[in-house]
Amino acid sequence: MGELAGDKHVKYILSVEKKKDNLLGKLDTVDSDEVVSWILQCQHESGGFGGNIGHDPHLLYTLSAVQVLALFDKLDVLDINKVTNYIRALQNEDGSFSGHIWGEVDTRFSYCAICCLAILKRLDSINVEKAVRYIVSCKTLDGGFGCTPGAESHAGQIFCCVGALAITGSLHHIDKDLLGWWLCERQVKSGGLNGRPEKLSDVCYSWWVLSSLIMIDRVHWIDKEKLIKFILDCQDTENGGISDRPDDAVDIFHTYFGVAGLSLLEYPGLKATDPAYALPVDVVNRIFFGRCST
Repeated sequence: MGELAGDKHVKYILSVEKKKDNLLGKLDTVDSDEVVSWILQCQHESGGFGGNIGHDPHLLYTLSAVQVLALFDKLDVLDINKVTNYIRALQNEDGSFSGHIWGEVDTRFSYCAICCLAILKRLDSINVEKAVRYIVSCKTLDGGFGCTPGAESHAGQIFCCVGALAITGSLHHIDKDLLGWWLCERQVKSGGLNGRPEKLSDVCYSWWVLSSLIMIDRVHWIDKEKLIKFILDCQDTENGGISDRPDDAVDIFHTYFGVAGLSLLEYPGLKATDPAYALPVDVVNRIFFGRCST
């Protein structure tokens, strides 16, 4: 088996100034005050966060902001009521969530809202029962989940729905064997995983598929060693970074999900990651139990 070029990946991440990764145990290499200051400048008067300073707020970026602040143990800088009210206002009558004030509905936004409010310990501010009912209505005949009722299964949407159901204690709504079979069928000959049938493998699905399999206790249905090899083969061992497939150009997105996938695969030297919250286990323990794991 090859080795993870951890130091090279840290240098690559820092070189493009995307300072959001704690999985490699190098969070102390970035200026937390600088990151927190920038995040707070991305907050809109509504309470939500945009993707950059001056951008419109969206649930996707609001969750990212809260996750990064959680990594740095800086949730206390937030006006939690303000963020909570922003998220609560985006829940629709049927239990779904709009991603922003213009009304686009997607199960990704259900996950963002539920995960964010859980981290802030304000999950009781929304109608959880309706939120769960809407997610369940997006279940498909093959056991997966789509972005809206009637949409096809997709590994990314499945993570969002399974993650939201896990956080709300609602995994009993899932046919775990049926969904587990669909997910394990995402592994192709290269060892990598794809997001839908007949699609190419992609490193990012090392997170979307693996995390879902772990949450439904079916991760042993795939070949872990082949997947590890696939991820390591996607590294740029000279300059750092991980690509979607071997020999492609690296980027931050796939570097994060490659390392996150290896973490879920218990690759040596990486911090354990919580599959539902997409945060290191010690951060989740600190949030909910006031302690770090050993």
